[in-house]
Amino acid sequence: MAARLRLRQVARLLAAVVVTLVAGTIAFHETLRESWFQSFYRAVVTVTLNGLDSIPRNDGSRIVSLVLVVVGLTIIGYAGAVIVETIAGGVVTGALAERRRKRTIEQLRDHFIICGYGRVGRRVADEFRASDVPFVVLDFHEDAIAAAREDSALMVEGDATRDENLRKAGLERARGLVAASDSDADNLYVVLSARSARPDLTIVARGAGADAERKLVLAGADRVVLPYTTAGHVMANLVLKPQVTAFLDVVTTATGPDLQLAEIEVRETSSAPGRTIRELRIRHETGALVVALRKPDGSFDTTPEPDTPIEVGDVLIGVGSPDEITALEDLFAPREAVAG
Repeated sequence: MAARLRLRQVARLLAAVVVTLVAGTIAFHETLRESWFQSFYRAVVTVTLNGLDSIPRNDGSRIVSLVLVVVGLTIIGYAGAVIVETIAGGVVTGALAERRRKRTIEQLRDHFIICGYGRVGRRVADEFRASDVPFVVLDFHEDAIAAAREDSALMVEGDATRDENLRKAGLERARGLVAASDSDADNLYVVLSARSARPDLTIVARGAGADAERKLVLAGADRVVLPYTTAGHVMANLVLKPQVTAFLDVVTTATGPDLQLAEIEVRETSSAPGRTIRELRIRHETGALVVALRKPDGSFDTTPEPDTPIEVGDVLIGVGSPDEITALEDLFAPREAVAG
């Protein structure tokens, strides 16, 4: 919008200059009977306020000179205003935008930090955006910065391996961090820095191979994703189990139109602890299906029986439509304590 306005102002300025010079050339030619080139030269000298080529010989040419001087002053004044507005406007607008961005990041709570906005980082951002999860991008590469601006993503321009940049991204208030750089070394530094500052932070890192996976886990990553290994598994399953793979792709993507998977941690403040799946009537009340329970010791109870009790610390894995998943989350939402 601002760029189009500037172009229109420049176009008006150029049009005014051309019209003035043409009119002045014709007027001098008619009043002084000079050659076209001499008349054009006189018009240029007069409009640009460089003085007069020579004192006009008659009143008509003097009037033309006075008019051109006034018009020249107007054009120069307008040109100066456009230039000042362009420079000052860009600086002021940029400064205000930067202040708003910093203020927004400072107000974030329980957000995620994406370190590295390459192909993997952008895909992570797409999933967060579809799930309405707040996040901040941290990167310093020009293509990543351009992509983040195009996506209107909150961004901190800087090297994610530096502690001060992680603090600018709100590390102390973040819910989790994704180390998605193409460099294993950078991801290792990021994980080390984040884990030392936030022992309770959920960290997922990208790695190129098994050796990188081992080091990232030692550095403090909760999970490590190996894109090439994962891609190989998916490609093999697409050949061997195409329908199963298609189903999993639908339920594990936030933008899936039909089904979604959700994980819900059972807390003391909910009404679920100590009750069974049958007693909670999960299927009847929400329409969602409980496909697994992850126990606090890390083991999974897949396809739990209706009489399976649900305890504090269990993580329930459910599948259903977006509305059914919302109802399931509401069923296990913390209940406010009633004052006795």
